[in-house]
Amino acid sequence: MKKEIQLSVPNLDIEIVENLRECIETGWVSTGGKFIGEFEKKIAEYVGVESAVSTQSGTAGIHLALKALGIGKEDKVIVPSLTFVAAVNPVIYQGAIPVFMDCDDSLCIDTNKLEEYLKKNRGKVKAVIAVHIFGNLANMERIMELAEKYGLKVLEDATEALGTYVTEGKYKGHYAGTIGDIGIYSFNANKIITTGGGGMIVAKDEEILEHMRHLSITAKTDSLYFIHDEVGYNYRMLNTQAALGVSQIDKIERFIKTKIINYNLYKELLDEDSPKGLQGIRLLPFNDGLRANHWFYSLLIDEEKLGIGRNELMDRLIGNGIQCRPIWKLIHTLCPYERYEAFEIEKAPYYEKNILNIPCSTSLTTEEVKHVCEMIKKIVKQ
Repeated sequence: MKKEIQLSVPNLDIEIVENLRECIETGWVSTGGKFIGEFEKKIAEYVGVESAVSTQSGTAGIHLALKALGIGKEDKVIVPSLTFVAAVNPVIYQGAIPVFMDCDDSLCIDTNKLEEYLKKNRGKVKAVIAVHIFGNLANMERIMELAEKYGLKVLEDATEALGTYVTEGKYKGHYAGTIGDIGIYSFNANKIITTGGGGMIVAKDEEILEHMRHLSITAKTDSLYFIHDEVGYNYRMLNTQAALGVSQIDKIERFIKTKIINYNLYKELLDEDSPKGLQGIRLLPFNDGLRANHWFYSLLIDEEKLGIGRNELMDRLIGNGIQCRPIWKLIHTLCPYERYEAFEIEKAPYYEKNILNIPCSTSLTTEEVKHVCEMIKKIVKQ
């Protein structure tokens, strides 16, 4: 029987059932209930901030953040091209104009090109969305320096980076999402902890954070008479989702430990710099000066050296029951975004063509990692 190994699946314990049972028995299964506040408090304590606001998704959080930062019609916002489209769509929701930026070798936004663009377009850019790709951390020291110099708002899309923190430099001890003006987390089913769906917002300015909370509950000022003082959004997290979250967040450090162990095993068995590895495969590293959460593992495939291309390797792994995927299609090449400015996108196409993401669940066993590596080697040798 073919062994099936999924890419990234939730790691849920049966104890969560007790929280869900309480939701059902009390009737608090929608957008009210004790678990919402409890989950917000636990996330805030974990990343070292005063408070947090829950949302129905990371995308909703980004949308609220842009609105709260005053991003509106015709405002230019720097965004990466190499990211998931949900990081960019809210820019359009606000009627703003995305400007696509290249990536560096960490897959995060290229700060050299960012500075170059800002010099050429002084005063024309209002914000930058820094996406921490796969649990890495964008160069936040440089981004914050540029933000101060050019008067930018900084939104950290930390939807993939909960648990990543800085270990050296100016922001030592800061978690991803807590350096810029506003940070966003996601609890989608494939994230390091999950509520099935849902997101969370943190911010430096408590008034701005509370405004986002207000907007997320349809800007309601009177629950009895249904008074709303501005256009709001129904972006609230469900109590049932938060019931999962309060259990999940307590396990995040154990999950990260497993991620790191499995990453190192993949590196030992596959990376071309390892005696056991394959020439033509490099496991992308995480940046120095971080304790990264190691959310996703990225193989960089050199077809000429390996003797097989990324797509063929991917198709054959999937055919053998091992789920894997390419990185996202560059957003500036997607139909809705083709008309927007893309600034010197040179490195991102190379990574788009050659990266393969391999199984990385927090429940992934040593035996499963070895099976994935053995199957890759088997396919390459055929």
